[in-house]
Amino acid sequence: MAIRFDGKVAIVTGAGNGLGRSHALALAARGCKVVVNDLGGARDGTGASASAAEAVVREIKDKGGEAIADGANVTNEAQVAAMVDATIKKWGRVDILVNNAGILRDKTFAKMEIADFRAVIDVHLVGTAICTKAVWEIMRSQSYGRIACTSSPSGLYGIFGQANYGAAKAGMIGFMNALHLEGGKYNIRVNLLSPSARTRMTEDIGIPEALLAQMTPEAITAGLLYLVSDDAPSRAILSCAAGGYARAYVAETEGVYLPPSEQTPENIASLWDKISDPSTVRYYDTSAGPNMNFMAKAQAHAR
Repeated sequence: MAIRFDGKVAIVTGAGNGLGRSHALALAARGCKVVVNDLGGARDGTGASASAAEAVVREIKDKGGEAIADGANVTNEAQVAAMVDATIKKWGRVDILVNNAGILRDKTFAKMEIADFRAVIDVHLVGTAICTKAVWEIMRSQSYGRIACTSSPSGLYGIFGQANYGAAKAGMIGFMNALHLEGGKYNIRVNLLSPSARTRMTEDIGIPEALLAQMTPEAITAGLLYLVSDDAPSRAILSCAAGGYARAYVAETEGVYLPPSEQTPENIASLWDKISDPSTVRYYDTSAGPNMNFMAKAQAHAR
C-alpha cells in the first residue's frame, strides 16, 4: 500500500534547502499540508532571509499542494510558539514534526571556542526540544503524532572536528528514548534519522564526486517518509546514505560480575576482553534492562 499523508499537517524545520526542502516537497507530493520553516541563515547560523522558505512554498503550490512559509528561529521559544499557533489557525492540527534545522561550526576541539560549541548544541539539540515541546500537547490531545529528529553518523560514531555537532546529535538519542516512552500511550512515535547526503552542510568535507552524485537528499527522504507514516516504528534510528538503509542500535554486552572484594581496576583490565565480547550483545527497551542484568548477577552470587 502506498504511503500517503492526505489530511495530515507537517512542520519541517530547516526546509529551505537540502534535506529539509526534499522532505517538505515529498510530504506535499503525497498529500500533506506543510509548514516550510527556515530562518534563511548561512551554514554557520548567521543572518536570516525568508526567500528560501518562500521558494519551497511556491514549488509546492505550483504542483497543487498546500504550504505556508515560516521564518521562526528554532532556538527562540516565542517564535516557535507563534509558528505552531499559525499552523493551528490555518489547518487545525499538527500531525508531523520533522526536526531538521541545523548549523555547522566545525573546528578541532583544541581550536573551538565554547561559544561555537554552545551555538551548535542550541540549534540542533535545544532547538529540537523547543519545537517538539511546542507540538507535544497538541499531539497528546489528538492522540496522534509522528516526530522525526535528525541525528548523524557524527553523533553515532564521531567525526573529526565535530565535537559540538557530534555531541548535539548524540544527545538526540536520549531525547528520543525518553519521548518514545512518554508518548507511547498517546500514539506519538518518535524516531531518529541518521543521514549522509549531498547538501550545503557536506559540500566541502572531501567526499569524492562520484560518491557525492549518489548521495541525494531524495534518498534520505524516502526513509524519513516511512519514519513519519501511520505505520512508522518508534524509537528507531535509521542510518541512510546513497540508497543504503540500516537500523542502528544502542547495545550492551552481557558483561561480568565481580563481588565487592574483587572490584578492582586490575580485575577489570584482566577481564576486558570478556567485558567487551560482542557475541554477548543485548538490546534493552529501557534503562532498567542493564540494571536488572547486573542485579541478577549480584543476587546469583549472593546465594
